[in-house]
Amino acid sequence: MTATRPGIADPIRTGLASGWDVVDASRLSQDLVVEADVAIVGSGAGGGVAAETLSLAGLRVVVLEEGPLRSSSDFRMREADAYPDLYQESAARKTRDKAINILQGRCVGGGTTVNWTSSFRTPRATLEHWARVHRLPGLSTADLAPWFDKMEARLGIATWEVAPNANNAALARGAAKLGIGSAAIRRNVRGCWNLGYCGVGCPTNAKQSMLVTTIPAALDRGAKLLTRVRAERFTIAGDRVTSLEASALDPDGIAPTARRVTVRARTFVAAAGAIGTPALLLRSGAPDPGRLVGRRTFLHPTVVSAALMPERIDGFAGAPQTVYSDHFLDTLPPEGPAGFKLEAPPLHPVLAAITLSGHGEAHARWMRELPNMHVLIALVRDGFHPDSPGGTVSLRDDGTPLLDYPLDAFLFDAIRRAFRAMAELQFAAGAREVMPIHGAGVSFTDPAAARSGIDGFALAPLATPVVSAHVMGGCPLGPDAATSVVDMTGRHHALANLYVMDGSLFPTSIGANPQLSIYAIAAKLADGLAASMGRRPPAA
Repeated sequence: MTATRPGIADPIRTGLASGWDVVDASRLSQDLVVEADVAIVGSGAGGGVAAETLSLAGLRVVVLEEGPLRSSSDFRMREADAYPDLYQESAARKTRDKAINILQGRCVGGGTTVNWTSSFRTPRATLEHWARVHRLPGLSTADLAPWFDKMEARLGIATWEVAPNANNAALARGAAKLGIGSAAIRRNVRGCWNLGYCGVGCPTNAKQSMLVTTIPAALDRGAKLLTRVRAERFTIAGDRVTSLEASALDPDGIAPTARRVTVRARTFVAAAGAIGTPALLLRSGAPDPGRLVGRRTFLHPTVVSAALMPERIDGFAGAPQTVYSDHFLDTLPPEGPAGFKLEAPPLHPVLAAITLSGHGEAHARWMRELPNMHVLIALVRDGFHPDSPGGTVSLRDDGTPLLDYPLDAFLFDAIRRAFRAMAELQFAAGAREVMPIHGAGVSFTDPAAARSGIDGFALAPLATPVVSAHVMGGCPLGPDAATSVVDMTGRHHALANLYVMDGSLFPTSIGANPQLSIYAIAAKLADGLAASMGRRPPAA
């Protein structure tokens, strides 16, 4: 690890020095057996909330994390360091056909350590769709309000009062000129320095990720944390999980070593994310009579539009996402053509370089203009229409997960509309040139040419780059075992002591950045689990 920065306390270093029970499995010299009341696989939004809730209730908790434990002392605002260290597959995880790149965290804190802090409550339209179409009781806006309130207070989620950076200001300016609504994004930060490097780990501990909030709280209460350990499978006897078998990983966190980890617990919680959790259940041979596990896995398929502005944008500086527009969600019924959310992401050099279209001099020209570059993204809401079944998680021969996510006519209809909307908004904001990220990278200097050009795009997988940082579904909750994997408490329908607490619970995508939805639902389910085990966390 690097030296601690003067003037910035490192709560992870402090906690380790105080005697936290943390084991880096890459350093094990012999096999390890751990016993606990509750074993949690994953330390992200769901696992982190569950760990704190159950530890505060007085239960012995062990958390297993595939990635490393890093802290603010390690976060140097360098993409080349962060992507291989903090992300799944070095930030290059892809769908089966390589057509969608998926950004997922793989470190203590999971995606909460590397996300851009955007915090939205589950949209009312989504919850109403879940109740109407998927028959989910107890998840209305009113039902979840206390849990949203609790997690927002816990994680400092509030309106960002600082003026938006130029990248986000352009979104607001273009929307206003077009008469399209936009609003401020709430962020989970305290004392934010407004640096803009949230995606490579917060160097000042301002981002209230699980890394600096719930995981330390659990460790302070005696929880055990195992890092660089891959949960392989649950051992199942009858209707119960008896143990969890895991592999220690090498220091790079890639290849298993010869060391094995066995965890025995009264109760197990799968919180490995909407790719990891279905894969774990598939490897375990968990009962799945309806063949539901891993199916209806959803992304927010996301496309990008770049623009060059007359003025400097410096989209790599300042809070990364602080303005959004739901105009193209709110004006469409959820069950109709797919709507999309507009946001303005950060523009760090590596991320920009691997996203921009074109090659050679054409690509270099845009990179030279990085200071003047503006970028919008459109996040497509998927899973609400019969023609949008999402994707399927399966296993490779080595047991690692693979997501198959077909891009079809239904999604490309939304993508074409999104390209049109983003180009129109960027020109309205003053852009001198707009390049929807598609094909060889054709750019346009006026709105009419952009509309005509976009209408002529031959949209297709690989020709149209698609990305996503949000994975949901694959282990949906519901009261009916014929249509869901877990019940409304999060417990597996066929396994009495296995629970799921992450984004895989969602029956669709949600149409918004999902971290706050996972926080609230995991808090509700973890509180119920503690009560079912005869414990209750102390009142806040």
